[in-house]
Amino acid sequence: MVHGGGTLSWPIAASLWAAAAGYLAALIAARRAGRWWPPWRTACWYAGLLVAAAAATAPGHGFAAHMTGHLLLGMAAPVLLVLAAPVTLVLRALPVRRARTLSHVLAGRPVRVLTHPVTAAALDAGGLWVLYTTGLFAVMAERPWVHLLVQAHVLAAGYLFTASMIGVDPAPHRPGRRFRAVVLVAFAAAHAMLAKHLYGHPPAGVLPAGGRAGAELMYYGGDLIDLVLIVVFCRQWYAATDPHRRRGPAVPASGTPRPWRLPEELRIGGDPAAPAARAGPAG
Repeated sequence: MVHGGGTLSWPIAASLWAAAAGYLAALIAARRAGRWWPPWRTACWYAGLLVAAAAATAPGHGFAAHMTGHLLLGMAAPVLLVLAAPVTLVLRALPVRRARTLSHVLAGRPVRVLTHPVTAAALDAGGLWVLYTTGLFAVMAERPWVHLLVQAHVLAAGYLFTASMIGVDPAPHRPGRRFRAVVLVAFAAAHAMLAKHLYGHPPAGVLPAGGRAGAELMYYGGDLIDLVLIVVFCRQWYAATDPHRRRGPAVPASGTPRPWRLPEELRIGGDPAAPAARAGPAG
């Protein structure tokens, strides 16, 4: 979310570099432990970071440029980052005892509440309504530190909501797909309603023409990214209910064992006493 771009501020640049280095370190640790990881998930992570960086350097100073940053940072980047399954990678990279500790933390009540689809949708869509229908937008334009906090919230809320919808990381308390489908439709409707509201009532300090251009971008661009989210959601739903999907361990015709998958005792909600399960990759 930007009013002007061109260069990354140091907090954003440092955060992106830290995320890039952390994922690489986890990947190296997992490989050294002999644990396979889908290359396409790695590509998703770094593509997501590049999209987030692009959001912070979107050219121009108008409301349309700002809205471009919102779409990239709050909607497009989270889809890629969530599909990269960073939590699962970290669990594979950590020693067994530390992985179990992290699993129990992630299964705790605070994380369950924060990652619930309704909570995540309220933080994401609700945050946007607060930003554009109060004086926060004008304050953000005047105070860089507020701008950074808003950027952090947009990315974090977007990630939480996307993860609650199509997350592939362990989440034993995630509601069923029908419930999530209802929340997804409600979120898309709230996003579209806000875009229509902004078309006729732009934030303070935004000229009507600029407000209309930004609102149209939010409406149509948001619908496009929501469509991608819906396609991924439906594909996951179909894969989860496909009766012909291969289940359990298998050995291909070449005789090469299937890649390593997170052991049962490391999965959130799994039985710590259960033996490790060798099955297909989480991807």
